[in-house]
Amino acid sequence: MAEQLGLSLPSRTVRGRESFFVAPSNSMALAMIDGWQGWPLGKLVLTGPEGSGKTHLAHVWADMVGARIIAARDLVEAEIPTLAAAPLVVEDLPDIAGDAAREGALFHLHNLTLAEGQPLLMTGSEPVAGWHIALPDLRSRLEGTTAVALEPPDDTLLQALLVKLLADRQLTPKPNLVPYLLGRMDRSFAAAIDLINRLDAASLARKRPITRALAAEVLDKGPDAT
Repeated sequence: MAEQLGLSLPSRTVRGRESFFVAPSNSMALAMIDGWQGWPLGKLVLTGPEGSGKTHLAHVWADMVGARIIAARDLVEAEIPTLAAAPLVVEDLPDIAGDAAREGALFHLHNLTLAEGQPLLMTGSEPVAGWHIALPDLRSRLEGTTAVALEPPDDTLLQALLVKLLADRQLTPKPNLVPYLLGRMDRSFAAAIDLINRLDAASLARKRPITRALAAEVLDKGPDAT
């Protein structure tokens, strides 16, 4: 097993519906995704911090309705009429803030998609008010879109995330590792992702399995250690 050998195995991120762990912090967002046919004006904004399951949930919806997924920064190279002719996910809208060409492409896509009667899911790490979109007409349309947020995780969800991140790396540590990590880590999605990345790197560098002892060393060094 990877945990025993410390091998450099590829990470396989699993984004199916069956691997989305439902908790109080994300149940409202999941309900909105499941009820997509009732979105006002056929569109929804999904927000949440890094690692909160935003992209995972976007893939769940895309699989459900046959939607294409595109990053907002790639819109200027895309065929807007083709995108607007089917259900669509546009990810990471804050990335294009202040970019006139990309904001213009999104504005055109937004209007054409709705005119075609197709559902549109848009994502960002912060609430829409913090996206700093410069184009007034686009900003007003985004601010008028129904939004749902993935909330900060509780311990149950953080534990599930740690298990999933390890499984994505094909790692199967001893049962005592995850509760130990949960008791000492910062309580955020980003902290969980960073910690597993650092544990994986330390395991590979030292050719040691990811054990509680190795975790103690990594945690003691902190996230900024090189």
